[in-house]
Amino acid sequence: MHELHLKYDLNFMDLYHRQGLKRIDELFIALLETQDSDLANRLLVSRSNPSCLDKKSESALLIALAPHLETFIAELFDIESDIKQLAEKQELLSPLYLCKKQFIQRLNKKTANHNIIDDHEAGLLADELSAMFAETFNELDFAKHVMDWLQEKENHSEALDKAGAYARWAVQSPAGRNKHADGLLFKLADSVDPMHWVPVQHSETDAVDTMHGADETQRIREGFKLTDHGTDLNGALDQANYCIWCHKQGRDSCSFGLKNKKTDQFKNSPFGVELAGCPLQEKISEMNMLSSHGQTLGALAMACVDNPIVAATGHRICNDCIKACIYQKQEPVNIPQIESRILKEILNLPWGFEIYSLLTRWNPLNLRRPLPKELSGYKVLIGGLGPAGFTLAHHLMNEGHTTVAVDGLKIEPLPIDIAGKRNADKRINFKAIRHVSDLYESLDDRIMAGFGGVTEYGITVRWDKNYLKIIRLLLERRDQFAMHGGVRLGSTITFDEAFDMGFDHIALCLGAGAPTVIAIPNGMARGVRQASDFLMALQLTGAAKANSIANLQIRLPVVVIGGGLTAIDTATEALAYYPVQVEKFLSRFETLVSESDEQHVRACWNEEERIIADEYLTHARAIRTEHLKAKAEARTPDILSLLNSWGGSTIAYRRRLIDAPSYTLNHEEIVKAMQEGIRFSELLSPASIDIDQYGHAKAIRLERTQLNEEGKLETTDESVCLPARSILVAAGTKPNTILAQEYPDQFTMDGKYFQAVNDNGQPVTP
Repeated sequence: MHELHLKYDLNFMDLYHRQGLKRIDELFIALLETQDSDLANRLLVSRSNPSCLDKKSESALLIALAPHLETFIAELFDIESDIKQLAEKQELLSPLYLCKKQFIQRLNKKTANHNIIDDHEAGLLADELSAMFAETFNELDFAKHVMDWLQEKENHSEALDKAGAYARWAVQSPAGRNKHADGLLFKLADSVDPMHWVPVQHSETDAVDTMHGADETQRIREGFKLTDHGTDLNGALDQANYCIWCHKQGRDSCSFGLKNKKTDQFKNSPFGVELAGCPLQEKISEMNMLSSHGQTLGALAMACVDNPIVAATGHRICNDCIKACIYQKQEPVNIPQIESRILKEILNLPWGFEIYSLLTRWNPLNLRRPLPKELSGYKVLIGGLGPAGFTLAHHLMNEGHTTVAVDGLKIEPLPIDIAGKRNADKRINFKAIRHVSDLYESLDDRIMAGFGGVTEYGITVRWDKNYLKIIRLLLERRDQFAMHGGVRLGSTITFDEAFDMGFDHIALCLGAGAPTVIAIPNGMARGVRQASDFLMALQLTGAAKANSIANLQIRLPVVVIGGGLTAIDTATEALAYYPVQVEKFLSRFETLVSESDEQHVRACWNEEERIIADEYLTHARAIRTEHLKAKAEARTPDILSLLNSWGGSTIAYRRRLIDAPSYTLNHEEIVKAMQEGIRFSELLSPASIDIDQYGHAKAIRLERTQLNEEGKLETTDESVCLPARSILVAAGTKPNTILAQEYPDQFTMDGKYFQAVNDNGQPVTP
């Protein structure tokens, strides 16, 4: 492992202690005074009284500071050349975004649906432009030459006419859009129709209309590797340049919500969802502006002002910012993609983790708390280490409080060399991490570590769980933090015991409560289980791993009840797990048979087990055959067609697709799930479950529902029956208030929730 040699006679552990951070801050201000004394003075005045700045002035100050911070950190970590290379890489791509904004967009606004050349002419024109470029035709070369020609329009009018003709074809014709589908230059924002956010096709299955994705959109998924790596740098910069940086006009609704000018109240989406913007009020527009200018490190620092745990947000996690984007009639800026790419670019630098880690403790762009406060003497116990728990722990430590967190899950220890260790007599320090990739594991091999709550056991491999290790290290490396797994607050340790230990405050970050159980006949039959239970079992037991012997059985067809994000995740994961499960079964069956004989292996099975075993063996052999055929024919195996022929995975929801919480709040997740092959049937409410002679689910009966003239849901006299060997119920969860039942004298309830209080401790109802 490489040693980190910091500039200014600092040592590595200075990055993790307040005195060292204070010295770093002093060095930064001293350097700033030599570079721009007026800016340094503005910074110090603003720190002493942040409220003296209005929002626009604060944004302008932070944007002015960002390049100086970037220079300072590059020097501190001796990575000036790496930062320069990153900026140069972005500079090389800049003609794409300039050409798109100044030529492609303007041209297509003026000539929409007019003067489009045919496909043959477009091919000839592409060859002619390639000859003019004196190199192979590609989008970047096109953009470079067009921007050069625009500098002297009168001398290049003919060339610009040809480029314009090709651009109109590439943007507006089906063949042009198809040719440049993987590019960005000719891909302009489309208008949006909230009622058709999710493109679907319809087919009939068992007399029920089902919606699914188009065949050409299907993505092949095998196993449980990361399914979405997010956009690349080019894609993120395209979105950052698409943003109009409306903080300059005070209209950055992505951060502060989209408001009605007359009432100053938040507007609602067409589905009644309040467009309140980012819950953290992250400085999004400022971040995008810095990113588009090639200041990636400054952009990350800007994000970390309000969102230091940025590794837990971003792409496939949150989208409140997108919903409230100033673009409401056309595709919004994909802010989470930008945010996640910025973090990745910095993490991938030498010492990138240490740089990000530093910015969560010391950040001169944070006028109100640029570095951790002095120790307060207060000790806080946090119950739960999910997103609420680990985020709260970070902020409590930066406020100077000592923090201990407990979680009911067993938390696996990290290697001492990266996390350190506390002994009775001394602390074993950790080493600097040069390459963040040293922390990463493939998600299909990764062992669950127990840290992260729902981000560990609930969320699927659409999100990179390696970030959990990054978040954990941000906390675990600090002297003011300790955590203990396998500890349930309220039983393993009671409230009285906690206060006797010297804690001044207990924070409840306990996550969701029990799932909602649907009371229907045979609702507890074998083959029926709660969706959250299925996801947790799949994640925590490692059932999808080849060497796991976890007892998690799924049979096809799968029907998922519900319309939220848990239902979407459950449908995709059940479909992905089934081939893994049956292939494991076949492999182990063949091993056993090779060691004795098939008759001996089958001898101990009862009749039902023989039926299920034959089902699994038949399906596994069909999958194996398809793999062999695909390899011989040099094509991708079509496993999804096999899964669908065996029943596939269908979501049944009592309302319309456009009414589903997953649609109104996270419609991108439905799009992605349909690309993986799930199906959706609407206006169906579960009525009962049919079982076979062994007591196992074989079908689910559902009542058809409809919306009456008042828009209210009502059941009809008509019902349908869907074959279903696995029925997974995702009907929501209850608030986790079990502690109020166990300790009624210590908790006040407000209906089904804990009583909320305001800053003065007075009861309020949010």
